[in-house]
Amino acid sequence: MSSGSVSGGAGSKRPLVITLTVVGVIAIIVAILWFAGAAPSFLNAGSHVKGHGNHVYRGAVGLVVGIGCLAGAWFANKRSR
Repeated sequence: MSSGSVSGGAGSKRPLVITLTVVGVIAIIVAILWFAGAAPSFLNAGSHVKGHGNHVYRGAVGLVVGIGCLAGAWFANKRSR
């Protein structure tokens, strides 16, 4: 019996890996935009935090989230083999 035919086999983690990879890449791109100060205005809409330098904090959080998602995708892909 192959692992692909068993419920919960290796193929069931593929959507998770793809989703984590896409979210991770997007988060890193947005973090780079925040660091550059070129983030689109809709990302700052509704923000109660005003002043200069806040883009650094948001960029750092975006970078951490992106790296975390990519690491999660790597671990999920590694375990599915």
